[in-house]
Amino acid sequence: MPETKALSEPQKALLKLGLARDIDLALHLPLRYEDETRIVKLRDAREGDTAQIEATVTACDIAYRPRRQLVVTVDDGSDTCVLRFFSFYPSQQKSLAVGNRLRVRGELKGGFLGWQMVHPTCKPAGGDLPTALTPVYSTVASLPQAYLRKAVLGALARADLSDTFPPGVSETLRPVVWNLREALAFLHQPGSEVPLAALEDRSHPAWQRLKAEELLAQQLSQLESKRERAGLRSPALRAQSGGLHEQLLAVLPFRLTGAQHRVSEEIAGDLARAVPMHRLLQGDVGSGKTVVAALAAAIAIDAGWQCALMAPTEILAEQHFRKLIGWLEPLLAPRGLRVAWLTGSQKKKERGEMLALVASGEAALVVGTHAMIQEQVRFKRLGLAIIDEQHRFGVEQRLALRSKANDADAAGDHVPTPTPALHRTGEAAKPVLRCAGGGANAMEPHLLMMSATPIPRTLAMSYYADLDVSTIDELPPGRTPVVTKLIADSRREEVTQRIRAQVEAGRQVYWVCPLIEESEALDLTNATATHEALSAALPGVMVGLLHSRMPVPEKRAVMQLFTGGQMGVLVATTVIEVGVDVANASLMVIEHAERFGLSQLHQLRGRVGRGAAASACVLLYSAGDGGRLGETARARLKAMVETGDGFEIARRDLDIRGPGEFLGARQSGAPLLRFADLATDTQLLEWARNLAPLVLDRHPELARKHVARWLGGKSEFLKA
Repeated sequence: MPETKALSEPQKALLKLGLARDIDLALHLPLRYEDETRIVKLRDAREGDTAQIEATVTACDIAYRPRRQLVVTVDDGSDTCVLRFFSFYPSQQKSLAVGNRLRVRGELKGGFLGWQMVHPTCKPAGGDLPTALTPVYSTVASLPQAYLRKAVLGALARADLSDTFPPGVSETLRPVVWNLREALAFLHQPGSEVPLAALEDRSHPAWQRLKAEELLAQQLSQLESKRERAGLRSPALRAQSGGLHEQLLAVLPFRLTGAQHRVSEEIAGDLARAVPMHRLLQGDVGSGKTVVAALAAAIAIDAGWQCALMAPTEILAEQHFRKLIGWLEPLLAPRGLRVAWLTGSQKKKERGEMLALVASGEAALVVGTHAMIQEQVRFKRLGLAIIDEQHRFGVEQRLALRSKANDADAAGDHVPTPTPALHRTGEAAKPVLRCAGGGANAMEPHLLMMSATPIPRTLAMSYYADLDVSTIDELPPGRTPVVTKLIADSRREEVTQRIRAQVEAGRQVYWVCPLIEESEALDLTNATATHEALSAALPGVMVGLLHSRMPVPEKRAVMQLFTGGQMGVLVATTVIEVGVDVANASLMVIEHAERFGLSQLHQLRGRVGRGAAASACVLLYSAGDGGRLGETARARLKAMVETGDGFEIARRDLDIRGPGEFLGARQSGAPLLRFADLATDTQLLEWARNLAPLVLDRHPELARKHVARWLGGKSEFLKA
């Protein structure tokens, strides 16, 4: 067997960056460019310019104030410039000796006070100047720019960059007339005459070609996934006249809103088909998604199938469980059916009892955390999986779920077992429970995902293009608007007085902190210290503390005291972000609000205003040593004060953070769009969306090649 050649450090670094194929390197585009094609005179330069000069060293000294540094003075014949190096080596000092002539490149500062550059690049003067801009790539420590540039150019020459657009399609993209090879060659080595601005804002036709290619790959991938799913089989779950669905509607202590009725009908229509439902139910905080989920579960149960509802946290799962057991258990008990509860914190005996109920089918509805999809959980007939806050489940959990189906099949175990499929959704794989017991005839459960973070239209068209989306765009009656106030941290005492007034009026208050422990990096008051301070400031008031590191029984006890009304103030971390429903809570204080994301702030604000009392959300902010908030934090807080509309909040959040953080996809293991920008490339997205079905239908081989080029192995991962 021939020996495998050991990889060099740069080769290992390339693999670490995901640059395994020639096409990967060809698509690894520069972060920025350096213009080394011209020499300028200092007399012609301006403050802030990144300039390249040729000059002679006139002084080279080590200074010790305010810190040790190498100070080099150079003269280019028109002016002088001081070069400062705070870290340097003897060899570097030697190359900068008096009399040496250098080519120096760096950012000029100083102007009238005298030019200077800090840590510029220096090399001996002379030699030909480059004819193209110098690309600067994203890299790691063991991968020098020179090596990476050479690797990219080599890959560019070898890669198959033949056109995967069908004939005549490029013309529909005018003024994008470049083909892929031309676009990539240009972007890796643009000529010196090209305005840097057109490269940096990605408006150049070469950039437009790449964006079009990337968006088409995403749309093809999404469409193929949707069509593949249409070929799978699911149980046809039809609502029965006079059945559980109608009985539940009759006993609910409130009337559904028009929006809840509409989305319930959409979901019922999907469930009645023998094709897997793949629907996202989105609605603002407090819009009533849980009751819609309960109605869907009722249809599945009535048809003789089980339903699983999975939530990311135990607090949220317990909120669902309390509501669902109150609504459904009285209707299920006469049928000999139960609502089961499965979490990681259960005692062995209780868990064993629940597992038996699930396996026998007596548990018609199973509510819990990811614990419900562990190996020992066996469903008898799983027909509907409901996943709340689906974006908060990590890819590791999803892959672990998927492998369970294979284990059960390999063992010849025909007991229906919940296992996941990872359906491609462009950028975010989503977990699906599958009854694996039937082998080739296995039924795929219907999937309903829920999210309290509304999805802007461009995201729905791209990252969620293979989903059907139902939107609850109406709040139930009785919800009071929440007034949002922005208050500096220096006015904490006023906020404490307001809390005292609310508690005296019989109301309850949340105080949310971003950290549990002190952090040197972020000098934030921790939850424990805040709890102690509020307890001292509010004698006679029960002040509770809730954070993620507390034991589950302790968390549950604290929440019961707060939901029961005995506790006046709850100091918490973001474990109360979703699911907590206390109608008597009328004030939400969010400490260091500048540290939270916009959608998270909106979720937290949604914990108040759930009753008839006037409610408020106080955003306590700290401007830091400089006395000014950062631009992003300022934009977030401004949005919170200006609007309570979840869809407008989501749109602004997308603008501020981009789709990566918005979707939580940095944790998902799935790729994001690298080149296209959903905020500015809507037209290209529309073009790709319209073109995808034509390419898939009429040019399937080109479609396959195009997706493989852009997504590679990730295409299969997303499809799994």
